Amino acid sequence: MNLEPIFHRFSLAGASVAGVGLVGAGEFGATFVAQIHRMSGLRVMALCDQQPDKAVALALQSGLEPSQVYLAHDLPGAQAAAARGQCVVVDRAEWLAQLPLEAVLEATGDPQGAAATALTCIEAGKHVVLATKEAEIVVGPELARRAHQRGVVISPVDGDQPSLLIGLVAWARLLGLPVVAAGKSSESDFVWNPQTEEVTAWGRTLSVPGFGKHFVAPNLDDWGSTLTARANIPFDLTTVPDLCEMGIVANHTGLRPDCGTLHAPLARTVELPSLFRPRQEGGILDAPGRVDMFNCLRRPDELSFAGGVFVVIEAPDEATGRLFAAKGMPTCPQGRYVLIHNPVHLLGAEAAMSILSAVKLGTSTGSRDVRPVVDLIGVTDRDLAVGEVLTIGTRHVIPGLSHRLEPARPLAPDAPVPYYLSAGARVVRPVPQGQILRCGDINLDTRSALYTLRQSQDHHFFSSP
Repeated sequence: MNLEPIFHRFSLAGASVAGVGLVGAGEFGATFVAQIHRMSGLRVMALCDQQPDKAVALALQSGLEPSQVYLAHDLPGAQAAAARGQCVVVDRAEWLAQLPLEAVLEATGDPQGAAATALTCIEAGKHVVLATKEAEIVVGPELARRAHQRGVVISPVDGDQPSLLIGLVAWARLLGLPVVAAGKSSESDFVWNPQTEEVTAWGRTLSVPGFGKHFVAPNLDDWGSTLTARANIPFDLTTVPDLCEMGIVANHTGLRPDCGTLHAPLARTVELPSLFRPRQEGGILDAPGRVDMFNCLRRPDELSFAGGVFVVIEAPDEATGRLFAAKGMPTCPQGRYVLIHNPVHLLGAEAAMSILSAVKLGTSTGSRDVRPVVDLIGVTDRDLAVGEVLTIGTRHVIPGLSHRLEPARPLAPDAPVPYYLSAGARVVRPVPQGQILRCGDINLDTRSALYTLRQSQDHHFFSSP
């Protein structure tokens, strides 16, 4: 679809330039700022980071002159600089709500801070594009409800997998193509080198003699032995962000995981329509309409799928499916199920599409109806002792907790605690290895924006009418 005439015809803002603020001058934010200066209709007016010098450097790197950038140490100074047309740099995200911005992109990865920033900006009548999935998975439905009340938009962000996959699901549904499965690839390909008999993934290379006999599945209608043999490679096949992202997609689309840990097979791209179909037809799913992921297995000379998204749809009939197969589209052997995929995500370089959608069209690039379908929860992978503090570490993992998706439930002492709601909490009673972490196991900060939003979400979505 050509989006330009849609924006041209239905833009709520006409030809005006919308001021945008960014919270988080990391990798995602840097690619966003670098791209937005090439566009018309949007302008970065404010940057926020706890290290303001980093944000200043980002602004200058994007092509702004030093005279165009102002490092503000108080709110009046920030407001005055914005009135002069300078790009304002601040270290307090709440100030953005009081600047003349139309939208704020939140990209810190901090669930507590992101929830507070999103709430403050929504209440100030500003659109919010939320790249911090760690907040979205906990309180996304409540933020969407509040944004609707205020007449603004909160949106997931194109450039990251949830928004791109939600869009692909919506595209298929609009065409009347039943979505059997929707998912993403892990962030790392698994590259099999037949010359050296090595597999490279996640920056490591391991010798795997004999793996070549499992590279091509001998029977696309019987997966048991092939998937088991492939999974013996000593790499993790899921990460916390993977399940977090697929949980967000479930909450936006209503698609549900087939199992709490996802199947996450190690598979070649062409195998996906055979894998992600109902079990009684030769696949691995208990039922259609599922959200999942896979780990892309390929040779060095094959195209990467790392971090891409896909849907497996049901063809209108097998003759059409066979026609698709003749055009080079991956299908199952019978032609009934077809793979549609987008193998790339462009980080912040695509984020402006979600902002344009909010400020020009008044719509999210997510769903119109976001509901708490699933929660990402934690399961202890070692004993947790009283007094330990749970903190987010490398790759968005809370050490001591593995990850699982479960049907969403309201907070209660005996209920599982949402994974990222536990960040920063102290353990108050011993929790043995292998146990679900529950709200009563830790001292949750009941004054935080993340907690209060979650309580409100539970009240509005789970209370009896």
